[in-house]
Amino acid sequence: MSGRGRPDGAPQTSVNLENEKVPDYRHGGPIALKYVKRGYHVLCSHGLTLLLLPLAAMGLLELANMLKNGDLQSMWAVARQTDLTFNMASFVLSCLALAFVAAAYVFTRSRPVYLLNFHTFKPPAHLKMTSEYFMQHSRNSKAFTPDSLDFQEKVLARSGLGEETYLPESIMSSPPNISMETARQEANLVIFSSVEEVLRATGTKPQAVDILIVNCSLFNPTPSLSAMIVNHFKMRSNVMTYNLSGMGCSAGVISVGLAQQLLQVFPNSTCLVVSTENITQNWYFGNEKSMLIPNCLFRLGGAAMVLSNKRTDRWRAKYELLHVVRTHMGQDDAHYGCVYQKEDSDGKPGVYLSKDLMRIAGHALKANITTLGPLVLPISEQLLFFANLVARKFLRLKKVRPYIPDFKLAFEHFCIHTGGRGVIDAIEKQLELLPQHVGPSRETLYRYGNVSSASIWYVLSNIETKRGVRRGERIWQISFGSGFKCNSAVWRALRNVNDRHEAWLEDGRPTSTPPIWALVKA
Repeated sequence: MSGRGRPDGAPQTSVNLENEKVPDYRHGGPIALKYVKRGYHVLCSHGLTLLLLPLAAMGLLELANMLKNGDLQSMWAVARQTDLTFNMASFVLSCLALAFVAAAYVFTRSRPVYLLNFHTFKPPAHLKMTSEYFMQHSRNSKAFTPDSLDFQEKVLARSGLGEETYLPESIMSSPPNISMETARQEANLVIFSSVEEVLRATGTKPQAVDILIVNCSLFNPTPSLSAMIVNHFKMRSNVMTYNLSGMGCSAGVISVGLAQQLLQVFPNSTCLVVSTENITQNWYFGNEKSMLIPNCLFRLGGAAMVLSNKRTDRWRAKYELLHVVRTHMGQDDAHYGCVYQKEDSDGKPGVYLSKDLMRIAGHALKANITTLGPLVLPISEQLLFFANLVARKFLRLKKVRPYIPDFKLAFEHFCIHTGGRGVIDAIEKQLELLPQHVGPSRETLYRYGNVSSASIWYVLSNIETKRGVRRGERIWQISFGSGFKCNSAVWRALRNVNDRHEAWLEDGRPTSTPPIWALVKA
């Protein structure tokens, strides 16, 4: 295969992700009907079940009233003296059928998935790194040419990252200390701390964990990271463990989706999910510009969550998971190859980023929200969308522009993956969001950089700490990842949430919000 955007040929050296043209679907461009069908297929599968419930309830209520008032006995007595025996039997069988439908619904309905709590890792202060230190450290490494150093400095200046992001000690050492052992030390620092804190916050003993899911894209030691957690916390021998790798920055939502599916199968279960990325062995020491950008954006971080399907946990849970929508564009070569781990021409490993990455992310976003829309949008927006679709697709009215639904009517909070300033800008433009909607994502990028799959949890912890979430409000977590994937998770708050997360506290007080010019600087 040699499709456009694949990294098999000569590396792209003219990389400018922030200014790359993102398709604007508000003013043109086709809507793929297959994505619309997927959304409505899921909606209808739930809708048919919901339609049966009132019917069954009415039948049960009528049957109960007749039993209470003695009507059935009277009708049966009359039926025995007349020719109504058959009709009476049919009536009873109908009521029993309705009762069966109701019972089937109760016993086959999906189990709820609750998020009890989560923790976002705050690295120790001595791992903070300013842009000046980053550049000086890069110069001292003697690994980069003057042209590569100038390129990194320009990317840093326009990245949206602030002066207090973190890197692992192995990278900050002079010279950098890259080994399997230091990579394990980085994993231990992030994962053990995050798991310990979230178990403490939820009052969950390690032996009470039934399912353990860990996602880390680029570091996959043996024994696995999940085995490392089982060993450190002395979990049960029958705990079900899963280790997801190579799935990029969208793996946080993928892990939640896997947890949801497992919790539908195994009743009365508690699931621990850990999302992180490991930088130590994946720092690039070459000079190809398309592979230098991750050095400038990716930073140290991780998150851990405790989920449950126990209905008794509803009273103490923060959120209920409503939907997980995953969109995979890997059938197309350009999408598949736009984020690609490989060796450069000098044999130095790194992660290649295509110059078409922002355009590809725009296509993936469009496909994902087209499927998500029917599940979350109010009826008024769906009717407008359908009328627009019919006018353009079937009536062939070329002057009619595509209608992009207003997702601000479906969600109160947006947790956008902090892949870079360009990613946040693109979603803000495409969905016509307001500055207050993307503010927590911009601030997370500024304070912590791109922490990969854990970024959406840092954004949510920012919202809880600085704004708060009211009962009934809906949260949209959206992330992008290699492959290429765009994934969404939708949560609903079960109570008012005003937790203060250590990741956003300084001396016990919420950190000050950076000025707007710092968050959106060009």
